[in-house]
Amino acid sequence: MEQTKRRRGDRFDATWVRDVDPLHGITPYLFPNRCDNEAFLQESIDLTALNAFLEEKNAGLDKAHRYTIFHCVACAMVKVLTLRPKMNYFIQGSRLYSRNHISVAFVVKKYFSDAAEEALAFKKFGPDTTIDSFHEAIMEEIFNLRKAGVADNSTDVMATFLKLPRFILRPVLWFMRKLDYYGKVPYDFIKDDPNYASIFISNLGSIKLNTAYHHLNNWGTNSLFVVIGEKKKQPVFREDGSFEMKEMLPLSVTLDERIADGYYYSQSIKIFKHIMEHPEELDRPASEEVTL
Repeated sequence: MEQTKRRRGDRFDATWVRDVDPLHGITPYLFPNRCDNEAFLQESIDLTALNAFLEEKNAGLDKAHRYTIFHCVACAMVKVLTLRPKMNYFIQGSRLYSRNHISVAFVVKKYFSDAAEEALAFKKFGPDTTIDSFHEAIMEEIFNLRKAGVADNSTDVMATFLKLPRFILRPVLWFMRKLDYYGKVPYDFIKDDPNYASIFISNLGSIKLNTAYHHLNNWGTNSLFVVIGEKKKQPVFREDGSFEMKEMLPLSVTLDERIADGYYYSQSIKIFKHIMEHPEELDRPASEEVTL
């Protein structure tokens, strides 16, 4: 992301968007909570081209290091946020901010079992990101979090707070929410907090679940949540009424409707869908324009 000189009113992680139209300027005061301003979208992605792309990428790789649909979805979103910067805006403290990084957060199950612990992953990416560099960074993060005894920073912070007596913890968290409003939460507390990521992704398809609505949170700055569902064969109809059975990927997106307008969202989703159905775009840097 382009870095600008920090001015009064800017945050450590974002720049205050001062030149904003009256509608978007007043909205955070009228509707202050992110969870009260959620827009929910659903899409289905034709996996024909992506399956071929993944087969080529995974040739000669063992199962543990393979490229997956999750990698492609997340990398495509990095490209969309790079090309469509308003998708990386957020509202906090009744102000609109432009985040100064692109980050992806997700939950890592240490192994597939009811008793398995979960860890929270948080990674930042730049304009030169491609599917290969993205895959390398994500796999390194996952392997590290799955090591025995390794916990992420956010989990460690939560564990520390939970050691406090209840009558102390409640006012402490009230104070933390006040700091959050003004963008003053100590960096060491939230540096890997997924609620401060550009995009939070839940891969329900990996555990054989359908896509579903997922809420945003008022804590933090995350304004974009994506849920990946289980891929399935379904009919795709042509204009003449005939159809073809294709493998499709259901996706749901929850976003803060205050950060941009509906047209901006629709164009951004159109670009994302194009990238997923033309996955060769993922081999190019995130900053390279996409021609629809």
